[in-house]
Amino acid sequence: MTIHYEPGARRTNLLTILPPEHFFSLLLRGCLSILTGVFLWSVTSQQAVAGWQAKDNPARSENEDALRNYFTDVSLINQNGQPMKVYSDLLKDKVVIINSFFTTCVSVCPMMARSIAKIQERLGDRLGKDVHIISISVDPETDTPPRLKEFADRFNARPGWYFLTGKKQDVEFTLRKLGQYVEAKDDHTTVIIMGNVRTGLWKKVMGMAAAEDLIKAAEGVLNDKGEDPK
Repeated sequence: MTIHYEPGARRTNLLTILPPEHFFSLLLRGCLSILTGVFLWSVTSQQAVAGWQAKDNPARSENEDALRNYFTDVSLINQNGQPMKVYSDLLKDKVVIINSFFTTCVSVCPMMARSIAKIQERLGDRLGKDVHIISISVDPETDTPPRLKEFADRFNARPGWYFLTGKKQDVEFTLRKLGQYVEAKDDHTTVIIMGNVRTGLWKKVMGMAAAEDLIKAAEGVLNDKGEDPK
Protein backbone atom coordinates (compact mmCIF):
# COMPACT_ATOMS: atom_id res chain seq x y z
CA MET A 1 0.00 0.00 0.00
CA THR A 2 1.27 3.46 -0.90
CA ILE A 3 0.57 6.75 0.87
CA HIS A 4 -0.06 9.46 -1.69
CA TYR A 5 0.55 13.19 -1.51
CA GLU A 6 -2.42 14.79 -3.25
CA PRO A 7 -0.87 16.19 -6.48
CA GLY A 8 -3.43 18.96 -6.89
CA ALA A 9 -2.70 20.57 -3.55
CA ARG A 10 -1.32 24.08 -3.71
CA ARG A 11 1.47 25.24 -1.44
CA THR A 12 -0.54 27.86 0.38
CA ASN A 13 0.88 30.71 2.41
CA LEU A 14 -0.93 30.11 5.69
CA LEU A 15 1.67 31.83 7.83
CA THR A 16 0.40 35.30 6.98
CA ILE A 17 -3.38 34.75 6.90
CA LEU A 18 -4.05 32.78 10.10
CA PRO A 19 -3.71 33.88 13.72
CA PRO A 20 -0.97 31.95 15.55
CA GLU A 21 -3.31 29.94 17.74
CA HIS A 22 -4.97 28.44 14.67
CA PHE A 23 -2.07 28.19 12.26
CA PHE A 24 -0.69 24.74 12.94
CA SER A 25 -3.95 22.86 13.42
CA LEU A 26 -5.36 24.33 10.20
CA LEU A 27 -2.07 23.92 8.36
CA LEU A 28 -2.30 20.19 8.85
CA ARG A 29 -5.84 19.99 7.51
CA GLY A 30 -4.79 21.18 4.07
CA CYS A 31 -5.36 18.28 1.70
CA LEU A 32 -7.06 15.24 3.14
CA SER A 33 -6.42 11.79 1.73
CA ILE A 34 -7.98 8.64 3.15
CA LEU A 35 -6.36 5.40 2.11
CA THR A 36 -7.01 2.13 3.95
CA GLY A 37 -7.24 3.81 7.32
CA VAL A 38 -4.24 6.10 6.78
CA PHE A 39 -5.00 9.83 6.92
CA LEU A 40 -2.74 12.40 5.35
CA TRP A 41 -2.85 16.15 5.28
CA SER A 42 -0.24 17.89 3.11
CA VAL A 43 0.19 21.63 2.86
CA THR A 44 3.18 23.84 2.14
CA SER A 45 3.91 27.54 2.06
CA GLN A 46 4.58 29.57 -1.09
CA GLN A 47 6.52 32.03 0.99
CA ALA A 48 8.75 29.27 2.34
CA VAL A 49 9.35 27.85 -1.13
CA ALA A 50 10.48 31.23 -2.42
CA GLY A 51 12.44 31.95 0.72
CA TRP A 52 14.65 28.89 0.57
CA GLN A 53 15.77 29.56 -3.00
CA ALA A 54 18.40 32.09 -1.96
CA LYS A 55 20.18 32.24 1.35
CA ASP A 56 19.90 36.03 1.59
CA ASN A 57 16.32 36.24 0.31
CA PRO A 58 14.22 38.30 2.77
CA ALA A 59 11.35 35.82 2.39
CA ARG A 60 13.43 33.19 4.13
CA SER A 61 14.01 35.44 7.11
CA GLU A 62 10.31 36.33 7.27
CA ASN A 63 9.32 32.68 7.16
CA GLU A 64 11.82 31.77 9.87
CA ASP A 65 10.51 34.59 12.05
CA ALA A 66 6.92 33.44 11.57
CA LEU A 67 7.77 29.85 12.51
CA ARG A 68 9.85 30.93 15.49
CA ASN A 69 7.09 33.22 16.71
CA TYR A 70 4.51 30.48 16.36
CA PHE A 71 6.42 27.63 17.98
CA THR A 72 8.55 29.91 20.18
CA ASP A 73 11.77 28.86 21.87
CA VAL A 74 10.13 27.41 24.93
CA SER A 75 12.58 24.98 26.52
CA LEU A 76 11.92 21.27 27.03
CA ILE A 77 14.22 18.62 28.54
CA ASN A 78 15.43 15.56 26.64
CA GLN A 79 16.13 12.05 27.91
CA ASN A 80 19.70 13.02 28.73
CA GLY A 81 18.61 15.88 30.98
CA GLN A 82 19.60 18.51 28.42
CA PRO A 83 17.41 21.57 27.74
CA MET A 84 16.34 22.00 24.12
CA LYS A 85 14.65 25.01 22.56
CA VAL A 86 11.66 23.91 20.52
CA TYR A 87 12.32 26.00 17.43
CA SER A 88 16.06 26.68 17.45
CA ASP A 89 17.28 23.27 18.62
CA LEU A 90 14.59 20.91 17.36
CA LEU A 91 12.83 22.35 14.33
CA LYS A 92 15.00 24.89 12.55
CA ASP A 93 16.14 23.75 9.08
CA LYS A 94 15.20 20.14 9.84
CA VAL A 95 12.84 17.47 8.68
CA VAL A 96 10.92 16.47 11.78
CA ILE A 97 8.90 13.42 12.78
CA ILE A 98 6.79 14.19 15.84
CA ASN A 99 4.57 12.07 18.07
CA SER A 100 3.19 12.17 21.61
CA PHE A 101 3.34 9.32 24.13
CA PHE A 102 3.91 8.49 27.79
CA THR A 103 6.26 5.93 29.29
CA THR A 104 3.68 4.01 31.34
CA CYS A 105 1.50 3.42 28.29
CA VAL A 106 1.30 -0.31 27.57
CA SER A 107 -0.86 -0.28 24.45
CA VAL A 108 -0.29 1.98 21.44
CA CYS A 109 2.85 3.80 22.61
CA PRO A 110 5.20 0.81 22.39
CA MET A 111 3.74 -0.14 19.02
CA MET A 112 4.25 3.35 17.65
CA ALA A 113 7.77 3.46 19.08
CA ARG A 114 8.63 0.22 17.30
CA SER A 115 7.40 1.67 14.01
CA ILE A 116 9.38 4.87 14.57
CA ALA A 117 12.44 2.75 15.36
CA LYS A 118 12.10 1.26 11.88
CA ILE A 119 11.99 4.75 10.40
CA GLN A 120 15.14 5.48 12.41
CA GLU A 121 16.87 2.49 10.83
CA ARG A 122 15.96 3.65 7.33
CA LEU A 123 17.21 7.19 8.00
CA GLY A 124 20.73 5.99 8.75
CA ASP A 125 23.21 8.81 9.30
CA ARG A 126 20.68 11.44 8.23
CA LEU A 127 19.14 11.15 11.70
CA GLY A 128 20.48 13.97 13.82
CA LYS A 129 21.94 15.72 10.77
CA ASP A 130 18.96 16.33 8.50
CA VAL A 131 16.16 14.76 10.52
CA HIS A 132 14.99 14.93 14.13
CA ILE A 133 12.54 12.49 15.64
CA ILE A 134 10.66 14.21 18.46
CA SER A 135 8.62 12.22 20.97
CA ILE A 136 6.88 14.44 23.53
CA SER A 137 5.48 13.05 26.77
CA VAL A 138 1.88 13.89 27.62
CA ASP A 139 2.67 12.99 31.25
CA PRO A 140 5.63 15.25 32.08
CA GLU A 141 5.20 15.03 35.84
CA THR A 142 5.81 11.28 35.73
CA ASP A 143 8.15 11.13 32.78
CA THR A 144 11.41 12.42 34.17
CA PRO A 145 14.57 12.32 32.02
CA PRO A 146 15.71 9.00 33.57
CA ARG A 147 12.33 7.43 32.75
CA LEU A 148 12.54 8.79 29.23
CA LYS A 149 16.08 7.43 28.88
CA GLU A 150 14.93 3.98 29.96
CA PHE A 151 12.08 4.11 27.45
CA ALA A 152 14.40 5.37 24.68
CA ASP A 153 16.88 2.58 25.35
CA ARG A 154 14.12 -0.02 24.92
CA PHE A 155 13.85 1.04 21.29
CA ASN A 156 17.56 1.63 20.66
CA ALA A 157 17.03 5.34 20.09
CA ARG A 158 20.08 6.94 18.51
CA PRO A 159 21.24 10.58 18.68
CA GLY A 160 18.67 12.66 16.85
CA TRP A 161 15.67 10.88 18.39
CA TYR A 162 14.64 13.07 21.30
CA PHE A 163 12.23 12.08 24.06
CA LEU A 164 11.04 15.25 25.73
CA THR A 165 9.57 16.34 29.04
CA GLY A 166 9.76 19.57 31.01
CA LYS A 167 7.67 21.91 33.08
CA LYS A 168 4.02 20.99 32.76
CA GLN A 169 3.01 24.37 31.34
CA ASP A 170 5.83 24.28 28.77
CA VAL A 171 4.98 20.78 27.59
CA GLU A 172 1.28 21.61 27.36
CA PHE A 173 2.07 24.80 25.44
CA THR A 174 4.11 22.85 22.90
CA LEU A 175 1.51 20.11 22.53
CA ARG A 176 -1.20 22.71 21.95
CA LYS A 177 0.87 24.31 19.20
CA LEU A 178 1.16 20.90 17.56
CA GLY A 179 -2.53 20.13 17.97
CA GLN A 180 -1.67 17.16 20.24
CA TYR A 181 -2.71 18.41 23.66
CA VAL A 182 -5.12 16.21 25.64
CA GLU A 183 -6.59 16.58 29.11
CA ALA A 184 -6.11 12.92 30.01
CA LYS A 185 -2.91 11.12 29.01
CA ASP A 186 -4.79 8.00 27.91
CA ASP A 187 -6.55 10.12 25.29
CA HIS A 188 -3.35 11.10 23.52
CA THR A 189 -3.40 10.99 19.74
CA THR A 190 -1.76 8.30 17.65
CA VAL A 191 -1.10 10.78 14.85
CA ILE A 192 2.47 11.29 13.68
CA ILE A 193 3.34 14.71 12.29
CA MET A 194 6.01 14.89 9.60
CA GLY A 195 7.32 18.21 8.40
CA ASN A 196 10.04 19.67 6.23
CA VAL A 197 10.71 23.01 7.86
CA ARG A 198 12.85 24.19 4.92
CA THR A 199 10.20 23.64 2.24
CA GLY A 200 7.06 24.06 4.34
CA LEU A 201 5.66 20.60 3.55
CA TRP A 202 3.74 19.00 6.44
CA LYS A 203 2.00 15.65 6.60
CA LYS A 204 -0.14 14.10 9.27
CA VAL A 205 -0.24 10.28 9.25
CA MET A 206 -1.90 7.70 11.48
CA GLY A 207 0.83 6.21 13.64
CA MET A 208 -0.75 2.76 13.66
CA ALA A 209 -0.24 2.39 9.92
CA ALA A 210 2.21 -0.24 8.69
CA ALA A 211 5.83 0.74 9.35
CA GLU A 212 6.69 0.56 5.65
CA ASP A 213 3.94 3.08 4.85
CA LEU A 214 5.21 5.42 7.55
CA ILE A 215 8.72 5.09 6.11
CA LYS A 216 7.44 6.02 2.64
CA ALA A 217 5.64 9.06 4.04
CA ALA A 218 8.79 10.14 5.91
CA GLU A 219 10.92 9.72 2.80
CA GLY A 220 8.46 11.82 0.82
CA VAL A 221 8.84 14.68 3.29
CA LEU A 222 12.60 14.28 3.50
CA ASN A 223 13.02 14.34 -0.28
CA ASP A 224 10.64 17.25 -0.90
CA LYS A 225 12.20 19.97 -3.05
CA GLY A 226 9.67 22.66 -2.29
CA GLU A 227 8.21 22.77 -5.77
CA ASP A 228 4.58 23.73 -6.22
CA PRO A 229 2.54 20.77 -7.61
CA LYS A 230 1.33 21.37 -11.16
